[in-house]
Amino acid sequence: MSRCSALARRTGIAGVVAVLTLAVTAGGVAASNVAIGLSGQSDGTPIPIWLSLVTGGGVIATSMLLTMLVTDRTVVERFHTNAVGFSNDRLETVGSLVFGTIGIATLVFVVVVGLVGPQIGSFSATVLLTFVGGRALLTIIAYTVGNPWRALNPWRHIAAFVPNGYATYPPWLGSWPAVGTLLVLIWLEVVTPLTSSPRTLVAVILAYSVFTIGGAIVFTPQTWFQKGDPISVWFRLYGAVAPIQRTEAGLEVRYPGARLGDDDLITDGSVLAFVLVLIWELTYSGFIVTGPGVRTVETLVGIGFPPQLVYLGLLLGGFALFWKGYWLAAARTRNRTETHLSRGSLAIRFGSPLLAIAAGYHFAHYAGFSLSLWPSLVDTMVSPLNPPENPTQYLLTSWFSYVELTGILVGHLLAVWLTHVVSFELFSGKRQAVRSQYPFIIVMVVLAVVNLYLVAVPPMDPVYVPN
Repeated sequence: MSRCSALARRTGIAGVVAVLTLAVTAGGVAASNVAIGLSGQSDGTPIPIWLSLVTGGGVIATSMLLTMLVTDRTVVERFHTNAVGFSNDRLETVGSLVFGTIGIATLVFVVVVGLVGPQIGSFSATVLLTFVGGRALLTIIAYTVGNPWRALNPWRHIAAFVPNGYATYPPWLGSWPAVGTLLVLIWLEVVTPLTSSPRTLVAVILAYSVFTIGGAIVFTPQTWFQKGDPISVWFRLYGAVAPIQRTEAGLEVRYPGARLGDDDLITDGSVLAFVLVLIWELTYSGFIVTGPGVRTVETLVGIGFPPQLVYLGLLLGGFALFWKGYWLAAARTRNRTETHLSRGSLAIRFGSPLLAIAAGYHFAHYAGFSLSLWPSLVDTMVSPLNPPENPTQYLLTSWFSYVELTGILVGHLLAVWLTHVVSFELFSGKRQAVRSQYPFIIVMVVLAVVNLYLVAVPPMDPVYVPN
């Protein structure tokens, strides 16, 4: 833990300088629950909130007990290792060329339409393509099918044609720039009119383009987009949940989530921090549009704090509590198992299953959002400079909230199983492996109850948010 803290302190100044130049991009990283995102949410579950919480927590706890009965290492290892691989270098080359062209064309389209097209968020193909197409739909594809971003990434393709590699990426920097950037992006999306002002969005897209291409030129595209670029790290980690995985030999098909059992996915504390941010940003964006969240913001602003500072404090303070709680779970696991493994090693190794939870939370927040607004996206894409006066939107029925709850529960159930898989890989004794899971399962149950509550309650308009 001390080493991770030292790394954070050493990179803090550089991270702040970098992230203040950014906001959102055509791939979309910030939460879109604010502004246009609210139109895609349901009105809460039609069943009592307490029943949703008790049922959800009970299902996860029961699945934990049932999972722990599976102690046959052959069964556990089969889930982790079974894969069907295939390779076609020519197909991969053609696919990279086609998708790369689409990515660059989309970036140009977003910039041009944002500058000369309509300047109302819900009528702008720039805004809808960024948030509905990138932030929601492309991310859903990443964790349900496979990560398409490596092939689509326009900045990577541009940087590949420019001389690069003028400096060596410092190993101690890790992915901390991506962590800091993502936190600032979430905050900026809340306190600035990025979803309602296409030209503001274009300005930060251009700033981001300069920033990320510059990073790729200095450190090489391969290194920068693997570690420093937040959008690439975002899609790489979400894509690890998917059944289709890219390997050095080509592609392979595995069980959904099986990649999360590999020990090379989360390699240090900075990548672990990014995973925790993925979960926390969805919890945070859900909290600030509920009654308790709105009242908290109003109370703090009433005391005299600026709204921008209140939203930043809630974002960073909540993440700090989550970070601390997770590391306490790792310390507890080390004490319970009396292992020679360090607390840091345990925290990093048990971090991968949390990506299944992040995917479940993302689906719960953005499945309805996507269904509601994708007709508007199509309408504005067909006629980007002169869209219909009333772009089509779908209204979600009350029962769709059950789909959202299911997304959360499925993500947690997969995470419970993957925690079981990791524990049997780390510990030779069955009892030791089972005991190692308890603290992390407690963290998962707490997360599930909190997020089931946020999905179950009716949403409200966030206060002090620019339109």
